[in-house]
Amino acid sequence: MTSPDCSLAAKAALGVISEITLKLHPQAEAISAAVCSFPSMHAAVQTVIQTIQMGIPIARAELIDTLTTQALNGYFKLGLTEAPTLFFEFHGSEAGLAEQVRMVEALVEENGGSGLQWATAQEDRNKLWSARHNALFAILQLKPGSRACSTDVCVPLSHLADCVVATDEDVRWSNIPAPIFGHVGDGNFHVCLLLDPRNADERDEAERLNRRIVERALAVGGTCTGEHGIGLHKIDYLIQEHGEPAIDVMRSIKRALDPHNLMNPGKIFRTE
Repeated sequence: MTSPDCSLAAKAALGVISEITLKLHPQAEAISAAVCSFPSMHAAVQTVIQTIQMGIPIARAELIDTLTTQALNGYFKLGLTEAPTLFFEFHGSEAGLAEQVRMVEALVEENGGSGLQWATAQEDRNKLWSARHNALFAILQLKPGSRACSTDVCVPLSHLADCVVATDEDVRWSNIPAPIFGHVGDGNFHVCLLLDPRNADERDEAERLNRRIVERALAVGGTCTGEHGIGLHKIDYLIQEHGEPAIDVMRSIKRALDPHNLMNPGKIFRTE
C-alpha cells in the first residue's frame, strides 16, 4: 500500500530539461510581512479572497490551521495565537505599501481577525517564513514516531473557503492528526496526515480522508493535486478528473518523449 503522495518521486517528469531561461526581477523598494489569527478557517480564507478581489497586490498568502500553530509554537517558540492564522507578504513602494497595509487591516477587522502584527525588518520576516517553510518538522512532533503523508488539492477561489472548512470538519472527527496549511492565494491547500504505516486502521483512515479531500475538489471543478503530483497514488483520480480520452493523449506524449519508459516508469499513468 502506498500512502497518499508519500514519495518525493510523485513529481514525475515527461522530458529532460536541456535549457532554462532565467528572468530577474528587481528587489522591491519596500517589503512587509504580516501574521494574524481568525475565529474560524472560513474567516481566514475569506480575508485572502477579498484581498485578491480588491486587487491588492499580495506577494504571498499562507494559511495554517489551529493544529499547525500549536506545532509551530512548540517547535519554534513563536508565541502565535493558537487559532487559524494567515501569513501575508506585500511588495511595493513605501507609499503603495502603506496603502496596502491600511486596506488589509480593514479586511482583517471586518472578518474578525485579531493580533495583526507587521514585520518589515528582514530578520523578522525571515524568522516568520522560516517557521512556515519548515512546518513539517514541527508537525511531526505532534505524534512522535509517526510518518507524514501529504496530500493536496487546488480549487477555484470561489469554492476555496467551503472546501477548506469541510476538510477541517473531516479531520476534526478523524482518529489521526491531520494539520491543514497551504498557499490559499492560488487556491492550493495541503493536509498532512500523521500515521503509523504499520497500523492498518490508520492507513485506512488516511485513505478515507484523502479520498474525501480529492473528490470534494473535483466536484467543484478543482484538480486532484496542485503541487505534489500524481505519482502512484492519484492515477485513478487523474482519470476521474480528465477522462480516458485526455489521458490517452497525455500517455502518447509521454511515449513520444520517453519511448523506452525510463523516466519514472509507472508514475502518472498505469503501466500498460
